[in-house]
Amino acid sequence: MPPLEIDHLNALKEFEGREAPPTDWLVLTQDRIQKFADATEDRQWIHVDPERASRESPYGSTIAHGFLTLSLLSHFSREAIHVRNGVGIRINYGLNRVRFPSAVRSGSAIRARVRLLSVQESPEFADAVLSVTIESQNADKPCCVAEWLVRYYRA
Repeated sequence: MPPLEIDHLNALKEFEGREAPPTDWLVLTQDRIQKFADATEDRQWIHVDPERASRESPYGSTIAHGFLTLSLLSHFSREAIHVRNGVGIRINYGLNRVRFPSAVRSGSAIRARVRLLSVQESPEFADAVLSVTIESQNADKPCCVAEWLVRYYRA
């Protein structure tokens, strides 16, 4: 879906409380899960051993790391909200709360719903608090729910 388009950083506050259209689906392949395991040194069998996971895991397959899902916030937020002008750089400023209510099985598609909760403005930047809910296709519960702080520095 096309993102929520905001013409200028000065107009960001006007969008408080609005939810952007859901993002496109993204498949979490076993290859992506393996690369994340290698990058983070987290090679627990439930993530990287499909044969063992099919036998012993309550999910019947390998699952993505929660932190892999969380690391996709930047990708999904760019798909959800686009500020056309007035932004020099956008940085991850931190998280207030994160939960992983359900697992993401290898090969599943996920997408995000992003809501702009609040904006605090200053002369140098605008701090946005985003509520991000990542859902997996055909799952009853979201796989990640986060309250994320993003700082937009003015151009």
